[in-house]
Amino acid sequence: MLAASLAVSVVAVGCSGKGGPNPQAGGPGGMPVKVVEARAVPVNDASEYVATLKSRDSAVIMPQVEGQITQIFVHSGERVEAGGPMIEIDPLKQQATVKSQESARAAQEAQLSLAKKQYDRAQGLAAAGVVSKQDLDQAKSAMDAAQAQLDALDATVNEQQVQLHYYKVVALRSGIVGDVPVHVGDRVTTTTVLTTIDQPGSLEAYVYVPIEHSAQLKMNLPVQVIDSDGKVLADSRISFISPQVDSTTQTVLVKARIANGNDALRQSQFIRARVVWGTHKNPQVPILAVSRLGGQYFAFVAEPQNGGAFVARQKPLTIGQTVGNDYEVQGGITIGDKVIISGTQFLVDGVPVIPMS
Repeated sequence: MLAASLAVSVVAVGCSGKGGPNPQAGGPGGMPVKVVEARAVPVNDASEYVATLKSRDSAVIMPQVEGQITQIFVHSGERVEAGGPMIEIDPLKQQATVKSQESARAAQEAQLSLAKKQYDRAQGLAAAGVVSKQDLDQAKSAMDAAQAQLDALDATVNEQQVQLHYYKVVALRSGIVGDVPVHVGDRVTTTTVLTTIDQPGSLEAYVYVPIEHSAQLKMNLPVQVIDSDGKVLADSRISFISPQVDSTTQTVLVKARIANGNDALRQSQFIRARVVWGTHKNPQVPILAVSRLGGQYFAFVAEPQNGGAFVARQKPLTIGQTVGNDYEVQGGITIGDKVIISGTQFLVDGVPVIPMS
């Protein structure tokens, strides 16, 4: 406002001075100004949300047995191959259980061997008519029972051996070891997180869209991951739309796959995700050409007059998005207008100007 007042004072002094040039006269009395032509540029109709990145190739490692950690074979950040040992839980008690079951199985094998011999002997005696058919059936039943008991012990031994295998935690896939929050001597349960294994590569953005926009959601809508300066880090498209609404936040979960070829993004990172609903065309003007007074945006336009002269006209603007170094103009300027971008602090409405491209 002060600049505008000073400009009015300068014009008034110029008008009152004897022999001074009349600024309202066109032609040589105009002020040279640089102008740019307002052009229609495609602008995205988009909304930005805070999203979370999750790995499509990440595994959380948890033990399948309880016990005390005796060894840790890996460190955070190391690469581990599938089947490689990671953590050992004290196996002594389980080893004793396996040994006890194996001994019981060996004893049962001896019982079965004896039962078979008794049955074979009973068969020979029954054929000679020395023992009855009932005695033969009893020998057969004893042999079958011994066999069934051995089969049960075999299953028990196998189960305990499998259980023993769980006391050494191995990597089920190759990848990078994450944080290892446990230490040797810690007691762990089947709900304890030992570490994670991540494979570098694709991520998935979890975007929570307010229910007000749920009607606009559709598959393959463009999604852009942007940084704090608005620079696009990755482009993607919606690949999943949840059929349910989160009852707590009243949002709809959508997912978009992120290639992340240069590993610039990380698992569990919070990001800004821009969902592009569509595009439209509006004029754009440089930010430096726009002033703001009392909450209202203004810009000067070189308006043609009769005889080929131009005067500066101050136009109130309706501003939309910021696109790079330009404002999207939703109202106040039309396509083709000559927007003044220099000397605007010295201009007042109606002052003659000489546009220069």
